[in-house]
Amino acid sequence: MEPQVSLRLGENIDSEVAGASRASSVVDVVGNSSGRISFDRDDIAVEPHEAGYILEDVPHLTHYMPHLPTYANPIRFNPAYSVVKQYFVHVDDTVAEKVICHKGDPRGTHFRRAGPRQKVYFKSDEVHACIVTCGGLCPGLNTVVRELVCGLCNMYGVHKVIGINGGYRGFYSKNTISLTPKVVNDIHKRGGTILGTSRGGHNTKKIVDSIEDRGINQVYIIGGDGTQKGAAAIYEEIKARGLQVSVCGIPKTIDNDVPVIDKSFGFDTAVEEAQRAINAAHVESESAENGIGVVKLMGRYSGFIAMYATLASRDVDCCLIPETPFYLDGPGGLFEYVEKCLKENGHMVIVIAEGAGQELLSESFHSTDTKDASGNKLLRDVGLWISQKIKEHFSRHTKVKITLKYIDPTYMIRAVPSNASDNVYCTLLAQSAVHGAMAGYTGFTVGPVNGRQSYIPFQRIIEKQNKVIITDRMWARLLSSTNQPSFINTKDETEDEEDEEHPLLHENDYCSLSSSTMPAPICRAGSLPSQHKKKKPGLFKKLSINK
Repeated sequence: MEPQVSLRLGENIDSEVAGASRASSVVDVVGNSSGRISFDRDDIAVEPHEAGYILEDVPHLTHYMPHLPTYANPIRFNPAYSVVKQYFVHVDDTVAEKVICHKGDPRGTHFRRAGPRQKVYFKSDEVHACIVTCGGLCPGLNTVVRELVCGLCNMYGVHKVIGINGGYRGFYSKNTISLTPKVVNDIHKRGGTILGTSRGGHNTKKIVDSIEDRGINQVYIIGGDGTQKGAAAIYEEIKARGLQVSVCGIPKTIDNDVPVIDKSFGFDTAVEEAQRAINAAHVESESAENGIGVVKLMGRYSGFIAMYATLASRDVDCCLIPETPFYLDGPGGLFEYVEKCLKENGHMVIVIAEGAGQELLSESFHSTDTKDASGNKLLRDVGLWISQKIKEHFSRHTKVKITLKYIDPTYMIRAVPSNASDNVYCTLLAQSAVHGAMAGYTGFTVGPVNGRQSYIPFQRIIEKQNKVIITDRMWARLLSSTNQPSFINTKDETEDEEDEEHPLLHENDYCSLSSSTMPAPICRAGSLPSQHKKKKPGLFKKLSINK
């Protein structure tokens, strides 16, 4: 029997009732005076009356230090912002996670809107902030660092900002770097990060000891999902010690695989830079008889860079990503399609994400998984492997002589400075992070949700990875652009029953339909009940709907 909880406007759900897996998020029900809440393991479902919605709130320093004083926001005295009407964000402003809904659907999940508040919980001259960059490189890292420093100093009058050198281990093993607007003035024009970076090296106790010993009270952590998990652990340790320290994460991944947010910084630059490699492959393949250009792009688990670079190029004949399995031999296989393209056009370009086809490589080399310092699986070079397989196929099974050129710009596209679009985006991220920390929020990450900067609990960022939905229209646009087949072996496909009364739901918008007249419970995005999980990955797989 599911527990029932009576709620009042703005009342928090007890984390013990919500479950340990959700304890890091504060969930409010906003709307009318009451609602029925049901909990099912990791998922929280709400059936609010009329206009109610779930607010996935972020922690605040006053949750464990209730008597902290507040101060007037110094921005109001800054002449640069005095002309802005309604510059301050109301404390009750929220951003909807989903903006598309069907008639009768519940309002869904909201997040705190990012931006400056009228009251802050730090005096400017008492702030001692630190910034750290972790993990792999990404265009825009220096821009985020620059705008964090300039935001703290120019908007809030902060004078003490330091950079942690070399990632997490720099907290306890290296000297810090003093950061001022003058020091960071031109760093956005460079690739990489002036702070240095590394993988691994996370020791929560040593890091928090360093934070406490140095008198740091604002921590800005820039990195991917592994880094954000580390940031969440740092926040929990700081909370356990009762320290007045705000911990803010800024999600960074060139692969664009961070969930919830619209996109990650550096992604636009990476797609733009990938065009140079694709254009080179196209020129090489066009200039030779039966020319084939193979380009490997980044994308360990998600194929967004490969997909968007392919769509932007219009010169790609085949795009292979981790989300879509493929096979080489036989009818409908990759080799058959390559032969067809060469026969019809005399040349072709293949773009492949680094994480695509890894199961085929494992079978070919009989290898076992190994991991790097961040816990990521080390991948074999699928671009080199597939190039060799194509050469072997044509030399053994056909009389066609091919000219194949393999281009690997993997690290070139992440080491460049960010473009104009990403520079603006990084500015918004950094300033939103500063506003949140000064307002006393902690244990959160920042990012755009439906175009609006929001404060998101760490748990929502680290619970899964964003992946290309191959039943989505964007993937259909790619198939239309390349004219490639699905590469799905028909003997492995199984047909799932589809309910004719309801349209096929987007996998990230899945909700259970019941016979009740009440609105359907909200399921966590991408978390399908076990009986609805796909048995085998496939391009045209149907999602069944619960009656």
